[in-house]
Amino acid sequence: MDFTLSDEQKALQETVAKFAGAELPEVAAFCEEQHEPVPPDVVKSYAEMGFLGLNLPERYGGGGQSHLDAVIVLEELAKISAAVAFPVFESCFGPILAIAHFAPETLRQRIVPKVCSGESIVAVAMSEPDAGSALTDLKTHAVLDGDHYVLNGTKRWCSGGGHSDNYVVYCKLSDEPGAKGIGALLVSKPSEGFTFGKKEYLLGFRGIPSADMFFDNVRVPADHLIVPAGGFRQLMEAFDLERCGNTTMSLAIAQSAFDEALAYVQERHQFSKPLVDFQAVQMSLAEMKMKLDAARLLLYRAVVNAEAGLPSVADSSIAKCFANEAVREVTGKAMQIMGGYGYSTAYPIEQKMRDGWGWGIAGGSIDIQKTNIAAALVGRRFSQRN
Repeated sequence: MDFTLSDEQKALQETVAKFAGAELPEVAAFCEEQHEPVPPDVVKSYAEMGFLGLNLPERYGGGGQSHLDAVIVLEELAKISAAVAFPVFESCFGPILAIAHFAPETLRQRIVPKVCSGESIVAVAMSEPDAGSALTDLKTHAVLDGDHYVLNGTKRWCSGGGHSDNYVVYCKLSDEPGAKGIGALLVSKPSEGFTFGKKEYLLGFRGIPSADMFFDNVRVPADHLIVPAGGFRQLMEAFDLERCGNTTMSLAIAQSAFDEALAYVQERHQFSKPLVDFQAVQMSLAEMKMKLDAARLLLYRAVVNAEAGLPSVADSSIAKCFANEAVREVTGKAMQIMGGYGYSTAYPIEQKMRDGWGWGIAGGSIDIQKTNIAAALVGRRFSQRN
């Protein structure tokens, strides 16, 4: 068992870090200040550097590299900001995985190469006003009518809503109860009857668009079926890898906050000595570092174990849950150590805290991950309805 990166992975990490540090701070500031996503020319530059779809098969235009390689790239970008990393998150760990793994071959060939080349963005539409953690309660439904499905319903909290070109829409495709009736369709923008609500303004995640989505008798070609009714388990298997992307975003934010705090305590003096000379500061630094190393090892375990396919729900939930809690703790300690400088918008820590908090809500809350972990321990799912 080797816990070190290979020479090739170290070189990849170095290359991405150098690119991110030189090219992305101004882009990150634009996304944060204007509440706008990464501009198309920057997304194209990601494609040219091979970041998009890095871990997708080469036959679809992907890089054919490992999930760990994709994690390495994503972390270096997300250290700058979640917004600038989000296109890579979506192309390596997002809903494109459901298409790449489970969609009919013709749909894979039509969609995946465009994502890898930066021509198209795919987002997921899962949550609804009355179905978030209780996802199998979703009401959005589609009925086959000739060579089209007719789709009706409402989706909420869609990262990429209103901005992305295509949406993996979880919906009821039969009258079977719960998960048995759920599958997914790919819905393209624009489509008649497919509209968006107002742009959401969130505490963090600025530069990651979000909006309600409304489907009013939207006709979706039958060949846009990703998985049929009863395919909910497959969709969630792909989502297990998305949790690893969420984990990476949390880890990157926490690591960059730690790096800022570590530099600060060596430069800032109080009572005629550097802050790092105070034992209370040393204790905080040690606690932060322990959380970071543990989070990274849990993440690496999940993605390396997944190289034969997709990660287990236990590995991905443990990694996500731990990192989601760690980023909140680490950014909080970083802010406390840096005092007024941490709380000021002129410095990056307050943004990192705002962004970090969101990842423990997105992609399945911290408490839901703990339920998943407990279920894996005893080998059965727990009903929350009784």
